[in-house]
Amino acid sequence: MSPLVIDRLIEGIIDTLLMIGASSLITLGIGLPLALLLVATSKGGILEQSWVNSSVGSVVNVVRSVPFLILMVALIPFTRLIVGTSYGVLGAVVPLTVASVPFFARIAEVSLREVDRGLIEAAESMGCGRWHIVWHVLLPEARPGIVAGFTITLVSMINASAVAGAIGAGGLGDLAYRYGYQRFDTQVMVTVIVLLVILVTTIQFGGDRLAFALNKCK
Repeated sequence: MSPLVIDRLIEGIIDTLLMIGASSLITLGIGLPLALLLVATSKGGILEQSWVNSSVGSVVNVVRSVPFLILMVALIPFTRLIVGTSYGVLGAVVPLTVASVPFFARIAEVSLREVDRGLIEAAESMGCGRWHIVWHVLLPEARPGIVAGFTITLVSMINASAVAGAIGAGGLGDLAYRYGYQRFDTQVMVTVIVLLVILVTTIQFGGDRLAFALNKCK
């Protein structure tokens, strides 16, 4: 493997980590509040509003139903408006985030719904406010499931980043496409696959360990 290809591999790893890092932080910052909104406004929730729940849920379902490649192309004008370009790392952050937010929101929503209803009713009977219930009951009890769900979201984002890389976003996907596929370089293709497997395995292992530790602390 030539020094140029090795440099490209290092650059691809850095670009992939930047894409995933930026998108994951934004996804967590938007997806978790969105999950809380869906749970709180559902029937029997602490802030029951059926029209809000159905409206937000419909938007989430629509975005989730669009394949990532189609979504990325459809968001090109919006991506250019937000970050000024539809190529490179910045160009991939917007569609990765848009695709990941509803995905993570639904997973986190499931974890929040699994919180024992008796704990919420006990907090309400003691006069706790809605925000107190959210911060001191819902989120602490649902933390293991939320962490596990966020880990799954990260793995999904890595897969999507490889697709994004193949159509101009950079990263390991771009390297696999330009060198591995177009130039029929099997060594590069295998190396990229191994790197992606290592990245996914590391994230999955770390997320599982953290979720297990949080579950023991409950």
